[in-house]
Amino acid sequence: MTGINKLFGKKKVHVAFEISLILKGVFALAEIAAGLFTYLVTPQFLLNLMQFITRSILTEGANDFVLGHLLHTTQYISLSSQHFAAFYMLSHGIIKLWLIIGLWRGKHGYYPASIGVFFLFILYQMYRYSFTHSMLLLLITMVDLIVIWLIWMEYRNLHSIEHGKHA
Repeated sequence: MTGINKLFGKKKVHVAFEISLILKGVFALAEIAAGLFTYLVTPQFLLNLMQFITRSILTEGANDFVLGHLLHTTQYISLSSQHFAAFYMLSHGIIKLWLIIGLWRGKHGYYPASIGVFFLFILYQMYRYSFTHSMLLLLITMVDLIVIWLIWMEYRNLHSIEHGKHA
């Protein structure tokens, strides 16, 4: 057994892997829904929605930086920016969901493919982080790194079982 498998056990790693797939699947579905929503609504609808959401909070005297920034950003969103965001969320969500379904079904080619694709997502997230310094991007990246590690461990465990190794 490897050190990690000794520490956590294959069963615990497998359960963590399955939980990570469920969570990534839920987030992928949410991304797809958000992408569809973003594509279908107009910039004016988004502005009206943000004004409605922020109106009561900001008029109560609260100086909420995030809400004020969101309202300001929504005022200047272009249709092309909106379509890019919708395309990005849809494609990101669909690709992740496709990979997760393949992993869930135990398709061997999906393990290295998922690791590669999630790594590319991490590279893009770090590129975006260099502009935004968003802690959320760092959190998402940390979760993706854990998922990549779980995929790798599950792949190694499946590969060792198939070849009669119990390492």
